[in-house]
Amino acid sequence: MRDNKLSLWERYLTREIGIEFKACLYFFAILFYYSVYRIAVGRWDADILHMAEMILSCYAICYVQVFLFRNFDEADSLGPVEIAGILVCTAVYGLLAYFLGWLDMNIPVILGLAAYLIVTYLCVYFIYKTKRRIDDKQLNEDLRLFKIDHEKVQDSGQ
Repeated sequence: MRDNKLSLWERYLTREIGIEFKACLYFFAILFYYSVYRIAVGRWDADILHMAEMILSCYAICYVQVFLFRNFDEADSLGPVEIAGILVCTAVYGLLAYFLGWLDMNIPVILGLAAYLIVTYLCVYFIYKTKRRIDDKQLNEDLRLFKIDHEKVQDSGQ
């Protein structure tokens, strides 16, 4: 009989899927900002090398986010470690944007990217927090219904 605990493989897979999802989410956010910037300066093309750098950066930073900063966007609360994680990851993205030329080394635009990413991190944090609250309600309702069904079965057996 198999117990209900997650296997090592299932825990690994769950974490990797989470990182994959985050990397795609943050890549989309950065690519959106990048695209708006490009359009604002009159360029209607995007550099494929920049996009490759962005997605690889997102994967690397998401691993740092999960393993070094306790997965701060999925935390129950924002403490010093989580806030440090937001600031460090944002700073790394800003430095990469500057040194890799994503935003033409335009300091005000890169600072705008940093502010945008902080807002993005906070939005994702609140979305995850809300999702957990909804999931908790659903699980409690499922448990309540299970107890009612279980009591009915017991009462019919006596």
